[in-house]
Amino acid sequence: MTDRAAARRRRQLTNVVKEALRDLNMQMALLNRRLGGKVELKDTEWTCLDLLNRQGPLSPTELARRAGQHPATITGVLDRLERGGWVTRERDPESTDRRAVTVRALRERNQELYRTFAGMNKRMDALCRGYSEPELEVIADFLRRTTEAGQVSTEELDTA
Repeated sequence: MTDRAAARRRRQLTNVVKEALRDLNMQMALLNRRLGGKVELKDTEWTCLDLLNRQGPLSPTELARRAGQHPATITGVLDRLERGGWVTRERDPESTDRRAVTVRALRERNQELYRTFAGMNKRMDALCRGYSEPELEVIADFLRRTTEAGQVSTEELDTA
């Protein structure tokens, strides 16, 4: 294969990967919307709850930053999550400001999420069984690096 043909083939494969990522993004958005509908969570609520479950208790300001939302928006999101029994707001014992709070996910509600995600989790387990450990390491590395590229691109858009 010539250098020119190899470069063309690499561009084609890169485009196939980018198209597959776009398809994945769209399918995951649809899945998350449907699953959110089953547990009565809107997209932003779902995102905030996932952040709290995965990254631990956060201040509302930090949650807003990580979710890419305006702090005023987060107030409404937290009100709905709290009414739904998904989160609790607690006074921050380490803060000198008595108004400071930390938001914590209520883990007892996670069983409902696990049941809702059971089908997808089983399919992902079966899919991963078809790959060797070295292949899974490459896939995990690719996904982490894709996430980092998305984070940098998001930050660029925020500063532009």
